[in-house]
Amino acid sequence: MPRMLDVGDDVRAEIGDEEADRLLAGESAPGSYDCTSCRTPGDCEQERTSTVLFIGDETAVLAFAHAGCLPSQVVKVTEEQLQGAVRSINADHAHSEPGPAAPEKTAPEQAVLGVTSGLILIAGELHPALVVEPTAPIARPGTAGAGDDFLPLLIEQGFMPVTELASTPAVLHGWSVLLAMGQLHAVLQPGTGGGRPVAWWQAHQPLQVTEGWRTAANKHQQVLMFAAPVGSIGRQPREDLLRDALDKAAANGQLVAAALPLAGT
Repeated sequence: MPRMLDVGDDVRAEIGDEEADRLLAGESAPGSYDCTSCRTPGDCEQERTSTVLFIGDETAVLAFAHAGCLPSQVVKVTEEQLQGAVRSINADHAHSEPGPAAPEKTAPEQAVLGVTSGLILIAGELHPALVVEPTAPIARPGTAGAGDDFLPLLIEQGFMPVTELASTPAVLHGWSVLLAMGQLHAVLQPGTGGGRPVAWWQAHQPLQVTEGWRTAANKHQQVLMFAAPVGSIGRQPREDLLRDALDKAAANGQLVAAALPLAGT
């Protein structure tokens, strides 16, 4: 049976026509693989498969994914991220429980954000969620005021205020969550002038998520993102406490949300 492999134009441009043709001919692609997104087995000869090229500062790694999980693409990451991903491919690592990550920097506000992953129960179904909370008030770019414009800025981007977690928020097209090699890499926003998406938030080191979170993300093909001002959520060590904090922030009018598709760059 012929290989059902997709080598995107950007991947072909990076690896060259000769290597791309070898992949399509089955000379250098494995028959079976572990999907770089959902980490479950795949087979190039039995199901549609995407080639995903991770490029660091000095190293490049070619990986494979179910076509339903990720399209064929080039993903630029830091060398540290890439080496960590290589280690995760070559060894079995226990996945950490959901919890607050180390604060990361984000563009364009250059604010420090804390990101928490967890499963949230809405209308009787578990959904993968990211909860974003700054460690300090965020002023509107270009202003020197001491006010907190974090939620107004997100509402201008299409996020909607949430008063209760009774239903899933609407999908915000153009934004997406990059889950690759079984880890969370970035939240992407539309590029200026309709260009390629850019990182609104990018992990300095890929964030581990639980198998349950990853399974739910691949089932729904989207991630719910909730955002609240500094001091609204806090560092919650358990998902039930995280949900309680979200409910309180929503009731206080301090929560916005959107459903972001799973996608790549």
